Amino acid sequence: MHNFRQLRIWIDSVELTKDIYLLTQKFSTEHRFGISSQLYRAAVSIPSNIAEGSARKSEKDFGHFLSMSLGSAFELETQLIIAEQCDLATDVNYQKLLVRVQALQKQIKAFSNTIA
Repeated sequence: MHNFRQLRIWIDSVELTKDIYLLTQKFSTEHRFGISSQLYRAAVSIPSNIAEGSARKSEKDFGHFLSMSLGSAFELETQLIIAEQCDLATDVNYQKLLVRVQALQKQIKAFSNTIA
């Protein structure tokens, strides 16, 4: 088993989730239960799946949860692109967030390869 609190992918995904939460607070109330909620749920899912998977008994099971975490990272990337294109928050550097999401995707893939 892995201590998820010590995994770089978990630490980075928690930091990203906090920033996504701050982003969603900038959206108007009409978007709170739409894309705002979707963004936050996708972001929260990344470290949550890493943590849950780390408690599994086999590396194969952990790999499955890492795969779900990676899927959530791609979902988050898509939702950020949509938020940017819809201009939901004008004072946000979406490209910086997207670069962080893409870096996290690479980290998760690389870590997954080490346990496979």
